Amino acid sequence: MRTLRLRATALAGSVLLSTLLPAPPAHAGSAPTLAGRLAAVQAANTINYYPSNAGWTSMWTNFDVVRLHADLNKAAALGADSVRVIVFPQTFGYPVPSTTYTTELSTFVDLAEANGLDVKLTLFDWWSGYSDVAGSITWAQTLVAPYANDPRVIAVELKNEISPTDATAMTWARQLIPAIRTTAPAMPITLTVDGASGATGMGTLKTQLATTPLDYYDFHFYGASERSLAEIRRAQTAVAPDPMVIGETGLSTVAASEGEQGAYLARVFRAAGEAGVGSVAPWTLNDFAAGAIPANSSVSTQPAQYKFGLHRTDGTPKFSASVVDGAWTTGSTPNSILNLGFEAAAAESPWRQYLPQAGAAVVTTESARTGTRSAKFSGTTRSGSNLPSLLTSPITPVQAGQAWHAEAYARGTGATGVTEIALSWFDINGTWIGQNTSNRLPTGTTGWTKLAVDTVAPAGAASVQLHLKSGDNTGTVYYDDVALS
Repeated sequence: MRTLRLRATALAGSVLLSTLLPAPPAHAGSAPTLAGRLAAVQAANTINYYPSNAGWTSMWTNFDVVRLHADLNKAAALGADSVRVIVFPQTFGYPVPSTTYTTELSTFVDLAEANGLDVKLTLFDWWSGYSDVAGSITWAQTLVAPYANDPRVIAVELKNEISPTDATAMTWARQLIPAIRTTAPAMPITLTVDGASGATGMGTLKTQLATTPLDYYDFHFYGASERSLAEIRRAQTAVAPDPMVIGETGLSTVAASEGEQGAYLARVFRAAGEAGVGSVAPWTLNDFAAGAIPANSSVSTQPAQYKFGLHRTDGTPKFSASVVDGAWTTGSTPNSILNLGFEAAAAESPWRQYLPQAGAAVVTTESARTGTRSAKFSGTTRSGSNLPSLLTSPITPVQAGQAWHAEAYARGTGATGVTEIALSWFDINGTWIGQNTSNRLPTGTTGWTKLAVDTVAPAGAASVQLHLKSGDNTGTVYYDDVALS
């Protein structure tokens, strides 16, 4: 089915590019229902999107049909079936949107359709004019009305990351929600809070909107991916019994490797599946080039914001693109993502150094149990009771009472000190609970020796780290063939 869809997408794209703009589509059949759209939202493979050269408001002031079409085609090839698009009052014109920009929005919806994608529409970004309720209603109704019965638009988010503790904002929202429902009664409506507010913010939002409830809740998750199941469940509890999706999630590759980014998204997809959340939307399709984010925004001054993409600015895919492709098209997020045999390129490895000042591990071809590479420690020290290590966390989410097994093979050449593996447990707040350690590699020169841990996740555990340790080692130790389940 995917092959047929992509062939149809390519055909639609060919027609689109030959004319630049598609003919206005005709939508035959019955009008969409609230239940039908809500079901689509809860199962959507949604991508958050701006072009790599024109983020936020620049997407609209530098509207590039050819680039948009190519990007949406790329998103569809990953398995996306919907795209989130964000609009801005100060750009579109307020309180009456300009026909220039409403036409661009219509064209974007056409482009999404040409690539087999539905649209989730976010209103009122970069906006704080909450005192003008009448103008806000005019603007929102004008934008939403053309899509009230258009099946290509499956949801409206009233505002991106509203503050639920802002009384004026909440008064505004309580008046805007029924106004949009009057215009589009079959359109699901949601709101989001910022990622730092988390479940607490979502619970406050629900309380504030008790008299004008949302149709579903949209969770922006940027916390520790190792604890994502616990965080997702806490958010679900905050808004229960209403449905919830994950509308933004991801990791910037400014300070993390592309392998860490891929593992991050794999953990969130796995956790969402375990929690029964059927829609996870990565932020974002593309990295942003220098100058792509409008200079008048605080976002433009944050280096991390430029590197959340599944693709680099030259259009080539990062490792995370293949992770999302697997999650969307086959539901597969295999342990091979973790590079447990050290065979992947350095950029695609999620392993991290712990206490590197006491001795950092390097990947080498000097000695391998299988394949061609292993991880090597030599000349290490320690810091108090802490030993230098390589660490990673499983893709499978942690739940208290689960049985866990970890193993790795190690060999020494004139090794001294302590070489062992350990599972370190943390609660939902990231507080260390304790650890379980393996048998130790004998000192001296040894053959490949299995180090293993078998244990049960303790009460309160929300995440675990696997550490490959070697401290006080004046010789050399190699690690290979790690397993974690």
